[in-house]
This record gives sequence, C-alpha cells and structure tokens, in this order.
Amino acid sequence: MATFISVPLKKSSEVDLVKPLSKFVSATYGGSEEQSEYIRAVEELNKLRRSALGRPLDKHESSLEILLRYYDQLCAVEPKFPFSENQLCLTFTWKDAFDKGSLFGGSVKLALASVGYEKSCVLFNVGALASQIASEQNLDNDEGLKAAAKFYQLASGAFSHIKDTVLSALNREPTMDISPDTVGTLGQIMLAQAQEVFFVKATSDKMKDAIIARLANQAADFYGDAFKQCQYKENLPKYFYFQEVLPVLAAKHCIMQANAEYHQSLLAKQQKKFGEEIARLQHAADLVKTVASRYDEYVNVKDLSDKITRALTAAKKDNDFIYHDRVPDLKDLDSIGKAALVKATAIQVPLSQKFTDLFEKMVPMAVQKAMSIYNQRKAEIVNRLIAQMREATNLCNGVLASLNLPAALEDLSGDSVPQSILEKSRAVIQQGGLQNIEQLIRDLPELLQRNREILNEACKVGFLFLQSLKILDEEEATDNELRNKFTQRWQRTPSSDLYKSLRAEGTSFSNVLDKAVQADKVVREQYNTHCEMIALLCKPEAELNAAIPSANPAKTLQGSEVVGVLRSLLAKMDEVKKEREQLENDIKSAQFDMTTRFLTALAQDGALNEEALSVTELDNIYGGYTQKVQQSLKTQEEILGNVQTSHQEFSTMKQSNSEANQREEVMKKLASAHDSYIEISKNLREGTKVGNLHSVAGNKIIIN
Repeated sequence: MATFISVPLKKSSEVDLVKPLSKFVSATYGGSEEQSEYIRAVEELNKLRRSALGRPLDKHESSLEILLRYYDQLCAVEPKFPFSENQLCLTFTWKDAFDKGSLFGGSVKLALASVGYEKSCVLFNVGALASQIASEQNLDNDEGLKAAAKFYQLASGAFSHIKDTVLSALNREPTMDISPDTVGTLGQIMLAQAQEVFFVKATSDKMKDAIIARLANQAADFYGDAFKQCQYKENLPKYFYFQEVLPVLAAKHCIMQANAEYHQSLLAKQQKKFGEEIARLQHAADLVKTVASRYDEYVNVKDLSDKITRALTAAKKDNDFIYHDRVPDLKDLDSIGKAALVKATAIQVPLSQKFTDLFEKMVPMAVQKAMSIYNQRKAEIVNRLIAQMREATNLCNGVLASLNLPAALEDLSGDSVPQSILEKSRAVIQQGGLQNIEQLIRDLPELLQRNREILNEACKVGFLFLQSLKILDEEEATDNELRNKFTQRWQRTPSSDLYKSLRAEGTSFSNVLDKAVQADKVVREQYNTHCEMIALLCKPEAELNAAIPSANPAKTLQGSEVVGVLRSLLAKMDEVKKEREQLENDIKSAQFDMTTRFLTALAQDGALNEEALSVTELDNIYGGYTQKVQQSLKTQEEILGNVQTSHQEFSTMKQSNSEANQREEVMKKLASAHDSYIEISKNLREGTKVGNLHSVAGNKIIIN
C-alpha cells in the first residue's frame, strides 16, 4: 500500500516571555496577593513554550500533549493581557515549514508582534506532529488503526482552523506555509488519509463488500479533491514539498478507485452480474497499471495488482465457459456510492484534557475594562447620593445655626454654656482640634505637588519626542497621508491609536489634580473664616463660658408650648440625620460581584455590552437607596419649614436686649464653627486618600 503523507514542523526563535509579562503584572497587580502567583505563572508559561518549541519533538503523543497545552494556554492568556504594539509588545519569529532556504539567502521567516500569529503557528505544529504520529502507527492492529484515524482527523481540524482564522489573526499576508490555500490543502490531505484508514479497518474486519466499496470510493474522492487543490493553487506547485506530494495524491486517488471497483465487482458477482464484475475488474486493473507505470517510485501496488489480475482472470474464464454474460461499457455502470466516516476535529479549547489555566484568577482585559467603566458609573451614583445628603445636612445645620438652635432652647437661663455647645466642643477636641486640621492642610499641598511631579515625569516618558500637541497632530496627519498612499502595505499602528490611551490617562489625571487644587483653596478659605471660633471650642468649659456674653434670664419661656414644639421638631431632625448617616454607610458598603456577571456574559455571548449590564445592575443596587435619599430630603424640608415657623413665634416671645443678642450671635458662630470643622476634616481626609490613589495611578502611567 502507498506511503502516508506527513507534514514537517515549523521552527520558532526563542522569546523571553518573563520580562515583559512580569513587568505588566507588577504594574497592574503590584502589592496584591496575586502578584507573586501571577509572576510564577509567567515563568511556567515561559518554560512551557521552551518545552513545546525550543527542542526537537518525538513522534509521540506525549510531545503532542505539550503542544496542545501551550496552545490552550495561549488561548487562555490572550484576552487577559493587553497584547498590542503600543502596550504589551511580544514579537514572535517563525520560519516557513516548507522553505528549506538556499545557500546564500536562508529560509523564509516572519516576525510579528501578534499572539494570534503565535497561536496559528503552534496550531500548525499540532497538525504537523499529529500527521507524523499517525503515519508512524501500525495499521495491522485495531489500536494502531484507531490512533491513526484520530490523529489524521486532528491534523485536518488544526489545518482547517488555521485556514478559517489566519488572515483575521494576523491582519496581514502570512508566510506560504500557513496561508489559507496551503493549510486548506493539507487539511484535505489529512481527511483523505483518515478515510483511507477506515477503509483499511473495514477490509481487516471483513465487512460487507458494499460498505468497503463505498468507503474506498469516498477516500478516492477526498484524494482527488486534494490533488486538484495541490495542482491548481497558484503558489503550491512552487514548493518542493508539494512537488513530491502531488504524485502520491494522484496514485492514492487511483488506488482507492481501484479498491472501490474491486469490492463492487465482488458484490456484482454475489448478485450474479458477471458482466458487470468483469467490467469493474478491468477498470480496476487499468487504474493499477496507471499507478505502476507513472508513480512506481512513490508507491507499491504489486499485491493489489496481483489480486485484481487473479480475480479478473477467473471471472473471464467463468464467463467464457459458463455464463456468457455481456460485459457492459464502463459508462453504463451504476456509480458506486460513498460513505464518509471522517470529519475534521473541531478545534475547541481546551484541546488538552490535562490543561489547567496558569492565570485562572486573572480576568480578561475586556472584563477589566468593563469593570473600570462600571466602577466609574458606580462611583458617580454613590458620590451623587452622598453629596445630596451632605448638602442637605449642611443646609440643615446652617439653618439651625442661624436660628441658634438648639442652643437657644438650652440657654433660657442665660448664664451657662448650653449642652449642645458643650457637646460640639467635646467633638472638636476628640478629633484633634486645630492641630489636626492644620496637619492635614500641611500634608495636602505636599501630596498634590508629588502627584504633579509624577504627572510631569509621565509626560516626559510618554511624550519625550512630542514637544507639543501641534507636533502630535502633524505626526498623525503624516501617518494618515502615508496610510492613504501605501494602503495595505502601510502596516504601522495608526498614530491616533498609538498614544490615545496614555494621553487620555494623563489628561484625566491632570484634570483631577486641578480640581483637587481648587478644592484645597475652598477648604483653606472655609478654615480661615471659622478658625477663631474653632479655637474657642477647644477651650475648657470654664474658659468657653467666660468667652460667651451673659444675658438676662428668660425662664418664663421654659414651660411654654412653643419650646416643646421646637424641641420635638429638633429631635425629629436629629433622627433624620442619624438615619442619613446610616444610609450613607449602606450606600458606600453596597457590593455586587460584577466581575462574575461580566465573565458569565462574555462566556455566553463572546462579547460584553457593558452599558446594558452595568445600568441594569446599578439600578437594582441603588434604585432603592435613591428613593430613600429623596424621601430624607423631603422630610427635612418639611421639618425645617415647621422649625422656622415655630422659631419666629419663639423669638417674638423671648425677651430681647443687646446682651441676649450678643450671646446668641456668639453661640451661632460656635455652632457654625463646629459644623465647618467636621466638614473640613472629612474633606481633607478624603482628599488625602484620593491623592494617594492618584499617586499610584500616576506611577502606573509612567510604567506603562
């Protein structure tokens, strides 16, 4: 029987995966628990590539397993790292599998910064090694036959997958060995050989001649298609490899046709169609003679020829002496049916049953980007709701302070410090008083300056050769002009895309810092306004009491109805504030595992509609909180309206004199100073926290 065809492996140059991938991991996950785990995974990936591509591979399933694992890992890692020319750039160099080079020129090779290119080349080697393993099988036993059929179908699937994906994966013209024409032809050859193996098994198992004939005829058809592709594709005949393969395919086509005719003749004999038997055997004999005369150096058909000759001689003898059946013309014979028992193995990762994702915990870049946008949407909602509540609380405090409430109700004696003022004093002292505010204010400019220096350094690193926006625009215009001129030959990444990410991050970071500086100015002005009264609140009770003017007592109001109404309203207002504080904590702590939601959507649909998913989930999470915030604001508005009405009546009833007015004015300022102190402290603490986060972000810009 004829020799089976196998495919040579492609060879790759060594690539250091550790340095660039570790740098990305350190920049992205620095300080996290996952950092060391991901760096170890990077090292394992590098070892796996060396095992798969850095040494000769035995024609054994264990070697194929290493290739499959590396291919699976490439597929798993590709969406998790930002592989591109302007972000994480890895260049892979591969030689053409069929081009042996020349004495002076060397072999054809291609270097591309594309993981898709690496995947295509590795998958080519999967198909090539599978074809070599299949060709080494012993077809005299069932185990060898099954293995050969499996590996030929795997090879066919690998080559067919490359045919369908290589152009989109590379986005440029590939080397000839992985071009759609070449791998399409190889896939057809492997499919034909898998079908031939089934024919051999059916013959070995002594299945019915009708079945064997159909299997052989289908194999002949597959070989015929492969022969036509190999012969008529424009570039394939130039390869020495295909110059050798072509006669083998032609011989195989004839041999499988001859086998189909032979077994169909046996079926005709069983049906007592002796003339048809002779006609088919004569056709089979002619086919074998063609093979022997044209392709003798590639295949050996002596056994098949002898078998057909013996059967034809016997059939003629019996027909001449016994049956005298008319021998029909070949064109008058019914066509032999076909039975395809093979198909290209679908390439669905993981291909290896032993595959484990080295970066299992790392989410794909698409999900990372979606999470970034989702977190921005979430932050906007959270900040808006909290800002509404804080503004409402500040408004409430301002109104009450202007009315000297609740101090006016506690100060009916006119000669002691009201309880509410004492509580405000203790609160200011417990939080560090003036020293705490002054330290926070001193820290903030230093932090803002450090962030500004980081941003400037990022600009130097990222735009060293781009002195101004004008130069950048001119460079982009030149790039577009060359792309229009050279069209597909201009392979450079568009200038607008090349610096888009870095420029956007830098601009965003700068805007944030500008806003922070403006906010710092507002805080300073607020502090300067209330500094004196904050200092007074930090005094001991005796000194505080001495600093507040005394007034004539107004004890007649202590039991009045309006005082009771005001106290009731203020108690309700305090309850609203407490509920608001709890609501703010609930809003801040609300969580949802959006990463899993995005991963599930990506797995199901192959793409992410971030906006639709985010808006839906955020509405589910914060819709109820939004209603509670609005209800809180409405309740406050009603209470404050009633407070102002009752206070007007209270003021009318209260004895008025200059000492009382002076005392009330001081207590208003003290209450206002307390509220401002709390607000300033909170804003400064949050500003410092955000500043530190922006320092990390700025350093990330420099690293990228």
